[in-house]
Amino acid sequence: QVQLVESGGGLVQAGGSLRLSCLASGRTFGTYAMGWFRQAPGKEREFVGVVNWSGATTYYADSVKGRFTISRDNAKNTVYLQMNGLEPEDTAVYYCAVAARSWRIPTADPADFGSWGQGTQVTVSS
Repeated sequence: QVQLVESGGGLVQAGGSLRLSCLASGRTFGTYAMGWFRQAPGKEREFVGVVNWSGATTYYADSVKGRFTISRDNAKNTVYLQMNGLEPEDTAVYYCAVAARSWRIPTADPADFGSWGQGTQVTVSS
């Protein structure tokens, strides 16, 4: 089973940037799509974006499109979430997750993902 550990969260002013990292264990990391989700207090977990197994294809939620970028380095078993132009509405705990099935790009449904990280807090002040 893949274990995921996120890092890079913190407090940033509106308009600022942060880069989150997600380190995965397991030798088959490079065959699975990876996703990022977030959850604000009192709200449901929300899809942020996904990257396919090679890093060549990405999809994003409309709320972050043009501001957030997902990338991956399979040699380092790591996926990244670069967040620019942060807004107070982006405040949430951010989670990375590995797709439940290898090679396929999952939908935005959390049920399409298997292992999850513990999350990292991102707070954007106005």
